[in-house]
Parts: sequence; C-alpha cells; structure tokens
Amino acid sequence: MDERDLDCLAGDGAACLPLHAVRPAEEAALLARLPSGAAAFLRQTGWSAKSGALALLPGPDGLAGAVLGLGEETGPFVFGALPFGLPEGTNWRLEPGGYAPEEAVLGFCLGAYRYTALKAPARAPARLAMPDGCAPALAAARAAWLVRDLINAPANLLGPEELAEAARALAGRHGAECEIIAGEALESGYPAVAAVGRGSARAPRVAVLRWQGSAAGKEAPLISLCGKGVCFDTGGYDLKPSAAMLRMKKDMGGAAILLGVARMVMEADLPVRLVLRIGCVENSVSGTAMRPLDVLRTRRGLTVEVGNTDAEGRLVLCDLLAEASDEAPALLVDAATLTGAARVALGPDLPALFTPDDAVAELLLKSGTESHDPFWRLPLWKNYDSWLASGVADINNTGSKPLAGAITAALFLERFVVPRARWAHIDVYAWNDATSPGRPEGGEAQGMRAVFRAITRVAKGEMTAGTTG
Repeated sequence: MDERDLDCLAGDGAACLPLHAVRPAEEAALLARLPSGAAAFLRQTGWSAKSGALALLPGPDGLAGAVLGLGEETGPFVFGALPFGLPEGTNWRLEPGGYAPEEAVLGFCLGAYRYTALKAPARAPARLAMPDGCAPALAAARAAWLVRDLINAPANLLGPEELAEAARALAGRHGAECEIIAGEALESGYPAVAAVGRGSARAPRVAVLRWQGSAAGKEAPLISLCGKGVCFDTGGYDLKPSAAMLRMKKDMGGAAILLGVARMVMEADLPVRLVLRIGCVENSVSGTAMRPLDVLRTRRGLTVEVGNTDAEGRLVLCDLLAEASDEAPALLVDAATLTGAARVALGPDLPALFTPDDAVAELLLKSGTESHDPFWRLPLWKNYDSWLASGVADINNTGSKPLAGAITAALFLERFVVPRARWAHIDVYAWNDATSPGRPEGGEAQGMRAVFRAITRVAKGEMTAGTTG
C-alpha cells in the first residue's frame, strides 16, 4: 500500500490567512489587537474562547482570518475540526498564542484524514502552513494516516499477503530488511500462527522487519514489536454473530499500529536496533480450520488446547512473543485488538496496558500522558492463572470463567515470554465509532505516539531498572 501525501499542507510561498488560537485569558488581548470591525463582529455574535469555538473574521475584501477558542484544553485534538471547519481551498498560518505549535499541526493533520482509496471525498480540507520545528508532528501524522489507511481497507483488498507486503514496502522506503515467512517454514517456525490461518484460502504469513539506526552500534538497545495482524476474523467454528463481524476488518489493528511505530522510529533515525514481527492471517471457517478442543503446537514447545476458536489473536501472538523475547530486547511491546473484555472495562478510547514490570509501566504510562495518547494499566492477576488450565494440554487459550477476559488473555501471552523480559501487552480497539475533532470515524492509531515516545526514552537510556512481580 502506497503512502499518501498530507493534502492539508499549504505550499511554500502560498498566501495565507491568519488563524488565532486563544485561551479565555487571552480573549481580551485578542479583541484589543484585532481591527475594530472584526472585534465588534466577534462581540456581537457572542464568540468566546471556549474549547472548539471557531469564528471567521470579515474584512473589507471578504474573509480576513479566523479565531479558534481553546478553552483550557491541551493537546492536539482541539485543532482537529479546523480542516473541514474552515472554508475549502483556503490557506492558513498559525498566529502565536498559548499553545504548542507542534500540537496544533498534529491535530490539524489528524483531523484532515479521510479514507479516499475507493470513494472521492466530498471536499478538500483547508490547508495549513507549517511553522518551524514541526517536522516530528508531520512524521506522526503521516504514520497515523498510514495506520488508518491499513485498518480502513476492506478485507477483500487487504488480506494476509497484502498486509505482509505493506511491511515489505515500509522496509524498502527506509532501508530496512524484511523477510516474509510462509509455507513449510511458517508451519515449522510459527505453528500456532499457521494453525490459525489454515482455515482460509488466503495463506498466513509472518513478516519480520529488521532495521538499525545510523548511529546504532551492536550494543544499541534492541526494540522488539509484535503485532496481531488478523485481516478478518469470523470467529472460526465458534462463529461470531453477523453484527459482531461488521468491524472485523480492523482485527489487524495491532499490526498496523506497530507498523506506524516502526515508521516513526526509522524516520527519526533513532539510535536503536528495531525488529518488528507481524502475524498476518485470516481466521475463517473451512474443512481445514482449527476446531474447538484441538490441541496445537507452539514455537515455545507448549501445547495449547483450543477452548474457543474466536480466541485466535493470542495464538498468533504467542509464537511471535516466544521468538522476540528469546532475543532479550531492551523493550518488547505487543499490540492487538485482543478482547472485548478490555472494551467493557475501559471503553473504546482507552487501551489496556499489561506488564509485570513497574518501570515499563511507568515508561509507557508517562509517555502516553505526554503524547495525549493514554493507556490504563490493568493487572496480570496471578489468581486467575489457574483458569487457563487444560486437562489435555499445557494451557487452554481461554479462561474457564466468563470473567476478566482481558486479564486471562494477557496471562496466556505471559506464558510465552521469558521470565524478567521487559515486556508490555497493549489491548487496543483501533477504531473510532464516531467522528470527533481529530478522530474521524474508522481506523485509529491508538497508542502509536505513546509507544514511539517510550522508545525514544529507551534510546536515551532513560528507562530505569525493572521491578517485576
């Protein structure tokens, strides 16, 4: 899949109108410095600097500018409605104010996204001139557009092969290596991944991207990422109701998000060694599909009883995590649209974070808060570990009780990670159910900016020694 240009950026030298973004404490000063007619217009129309309040300013020759109220809101999203709230075809420049320009640029670009591969957009966004120092914001926006495009692609156009090729294309653009494992090599090296994908006419694959920063030596921190790439999930023989399948093209959201993280790491040329693994499969129903109570082999050597064929994502991840954790990375992160239970607990906007390492938790939680891309930590509660017991295999892929499903899924994954690994599991929704500023309905790169910020800290040696419990 080709990357798209951000069509919300004003060209160099374009004539731009002023865009004032102000907080309530700055409102009086703004009115004092605007031309008297524009100030009177704002007063008479009742505009105030509350969050998201947008007004166009008249001038003697037509449109003279615009003002946006910020309220007390911080972060990028208050700027997210501007691309389609400002008139089509107009160019804008940000006036100085009590906000961070890079957050304004990020919010503007996130709000300008729409999925255009199959249908022409109703209108073009307004365009923003780039202030100095905002290249990282543009990199984050471009990565988010890539992630959203991947998640929004219909499953008939993005299957296991196409998702793996997206990893190869990303590697090619950034001078990385990418190996795609399929066939007999997949069966022997990633048997659980192969078992999940065996029911589909579209063969499963594992894509492994390897990259090293230009300033990274052989002792540079190893960052390992593992993504669930289930391109469509029927549930298998434990078939989902039809209504529950309507968004299952997004079940590769974890893989897409970590592709976005990898893009940001490589574009920033961080001094790290990076390995990204994504398991690219389709969970389908056929005579070759895995059945309830089948027992599967895994890369770690553990046997898994299939308590439910719809708990396939953890089977995809377990082989990837086994291989990744054996390499002793400085930080190992997996991301997956893994459980509905996490959404019941935290809702659609807040990914669940699991890690046995308090320092890793602090790193990711702080990075999420600072990047306005938050997580919420849930426990790897050991008392529930026995719920994964099987009478015929080493472990069952589902818990024996209809409770704490996100926790038991994380406990399952932990069985495949070497002890004391600096590992975190992120259970994401990867979707916006409705459009809000900066968050258009559809695929979403949840956690991407937070994980990238955490990796930059690891690259700088800022992660403390772990406390594993």
